[in-house]
Amino acid sequence: MSKPFPEGFLWGGATSAFQCEGAWNEDGKGPSVADHITAGDRQTPRRFTRELDPALYYPSHEAIDFYHRYKEDIALFAEMGFKVFRMSIAWTRLFPNGDETEPNRKGIEHYRRVFTELRSHGIEPLVTLSHFEMPYGLMKKWNGWADRRTIDCFVRYATTCFTEFKGLVKYWLTFNEINLLMHPFGSVICGGLMPREDTVVALGPRQESPEERNLRFQALHHQFVASAKAVQIGHAIDAQNRIGCMIAAMVPYPRTCDPADILAAHRF
Repeated sequence: MSKPFPEGFLWGGATSAFQCEGAWNEDGKGPSVADHITAGDRQTPRRFTRELDPALYYPSHEAIDFYHRYKEDIALFAEMGFKVFRMSIAWTRLFPNGDETEPNRKGIEHYRRVFTELRSHGIEPLVTLSHFEMPYGLMKKWNGWADRRTIDCFVRYATTCFTEFKGLVKYWLTFNEINLLMHPFGSVICGGLMPREDTVVALGPRQESPEERNLRFQALHHQFVASAKAVQIGHAIDAQNRIGCMIAAMVPYPRTCDPADILAAHRF
């Protein structure tokens, strides 16, 4: 038995800004939380460093240089038959510290060129507004999403995107994998919650106080509010917009039948 995909089904691929753009401090871009996360391997876990260490390698600083080479990459996407390309806008390209009242025009112009290039190849952009790229300025100033004032900053950023890219983008995601904020590595990457010291960014259960866990719930609530407000504004600006929010689906298995392992898997 075979079941065909419906007409108009969007085949494509996905990236995020910090994974592919590089140019982390060019054309007015400010640092994001992702720009403070080091590379790692099986022997050396990835780390979040409060200050950039010139002796360490931060993958987002160079990535694959999509910022400069997007035209040739998009041409390859078209050759592969892409009809949609999921990407994200780097919040700090438009608002370097996160709390500015006016956007960085160079950032807007860059993304306008990228979206135009995609459309010239018949590829629909699907754009994520926040993909693990909390402005580092907001992390330092307000402890990221722990502070309700971050909602207003995100809404200003989202409003700018909906306004500036009207007619170029109609498929939007407010947050990438929003539920990961409650996973072990989510407090820094997703919530922008400043740790007391440099910390390992890793999967797996970790010990935390009730206060730390409550703070993560509060940060997630603020993201829900910000997402809802952005959806309302996005539809008001352009009724053609299709706006959603992405969640991550992971299935953890207990390492053994030990009740402690089973409980840890449930908590993950």
